[in-house]
Amino acid sequence: MIISEDRQSHIARLVVDGIWNDDLVDYSDDDAALRFAKRAIAKFVAEGEEIDKQVREKIGSLRRGVVEGSPEWDVLYGKYYDEEMVRRGTK
Repeated sequence: MIISEDRQSHIARLVVDGIWNDDLVDYSDDDAALRFAKRAIAKFVAEGEEIDKQVREKIGSLRRGVVEGSPEWDVLYGKYYDEEMVRRGTK
């Protein structure tokens, strides 16, 4: 999942504002809260891209040459992605 830095910043702002508007937290430093949210989102996106890359390499290394976009490729991608998420403890 590729999300631009601008989009990540926008999402971070929505999250920080939403939490504040719902009175879930009072920020002592709004800028620090926004920076933290941006870092968390960037880490999430980077990890997703890393998992995507590993899964694509794993599928590409199969002998039977599964074609990207085929039903078999989609099933394998979902299976391997879930396995990697479990292995990393994120699912």
